[in-house]
Amino acid sequence: MIPTLNEERNLPHVFAKLPSLITEVIVVDGGSTDRTVEVARELRPDAVIVQQTRKGKGNALACGFAACTGDIIVMIDADGSTDPGEIPLFVDKLINGDHFVKGSRFSHGGHSHDITALRKLGNDGLNLVVNVLFRTHFTDLCYGYNAFWRNVVPALDLPDVTLPQPADGSKLWGDGFEIETMINIRAVAEKLKVGEVGSTEHERIFGESNLNTFRDGFRVLRTIFSEYGRMRRRRGAGMAPFVDGLQLPTTPAAPAAPTVAAPVAPTVPQFAESREQTPAVSAPAPVVVAAHPVAPRHPADPRRDTGQLNRANRPHEVGTRRTDDINKVRTPRLDDLGAGPTRDLRALRARALDDIGSGPTQDISKLRSRAALDD
Repeated sequence: MIPTLNEERNLPHVFAKLPSLITEVIVVDGGSTDRTVEVARELRPDAVIVQQTRKGKGNALACGFAACTGDIIVMIDADGSTDPGEIPLFVDKLINGDHFVKGSRFSHGGHSHDITALRKLGNDGLNLVVNVLFRTHFTDLCYGYNAFWRNVVPALDLPDVTLPQPADGSKLWGDGFEIETMINIRAVAEKLKVGEVGSTEHERIFGESNLNTFRDGFRVLRTIFSEYGRMRRRRGAGMAPFVDGLQLPTTPAAPAAPTVAAPVAPTVPQFAESREQTPAVSAPAPVVVAAHPVAPRHPADPRRDTGQLNRANRPHEVGTRRTDDINKVRTPRLDDLGAGPTRDLRALRARALDDIGSGPTQDISKLRSRAALDD
């Protein structure tokens, strides 16, 4: 499921990396003024085009979830920052027992080529607040690369897509970037089994992000406390967590994987474009997940080659590194800046004493001898 807004130049790069196990692509358009919709149809004629009903990423996700018919829903961005080649990692976690899987840029070998120091500081602070309040172990709260079983969508209780846009042009609660935090918190509040996989966040290929560090950061903080109050009220009312009544699709024995799109004709909501009935889709071949998948890149991708997921192969880059990488870098630096200069200073000092001490003493002795003889 891909929310879009004026992403016609980025879509070819994203669609080129979609793995073969994907059987349904939902493109949610937020009123693009370029050829985003036309390019999506050209690249993937079977893609379902959905027009979101209000403004904001939250509403785009809610509309997209309503149109999805597959067993598993995967959320990726259209700007090229999330790598579709990592989707098998998420699917593998789901078919092995997790209900909800989120990507992490700061653990499990993840990395970010886009986050700034200020945003990283804010993400760490928000992450800490959530982990304390909800007793979770998130390592990357504000990353929007998630995958989950379609059956858990009711647990997320997203804003109703049929509600009108406010007359003043503002966003309804949950329609903005806070939706990603809301989804993550509600997953743990409903006792779903939440897992994490390492993910590499790339730089946006073309265009500019709509994210505002301070405005959206405070909106996320407000979301955290709002969701904490919601959880307390639901528990106080004796409401059972969603997981108690959760029924997941029957999956084949491992290592076979479920279909990523349901093998039935989709039921598209009123805000989605109509399409022809699709035939039943047979289950794909067993998914063999590489330890660090590297998706093929579009020939016109202008970014540097950053496809590797393991940060140990990139010790020269700035970012969060593993402890053993830091120790390897730290050891030679201590040798260069510690013991080495000390030995050099001692050698220089000894030579200086010889030159400035013993030499002048011998010269004075010679002068005294000559002066005595002259006298």
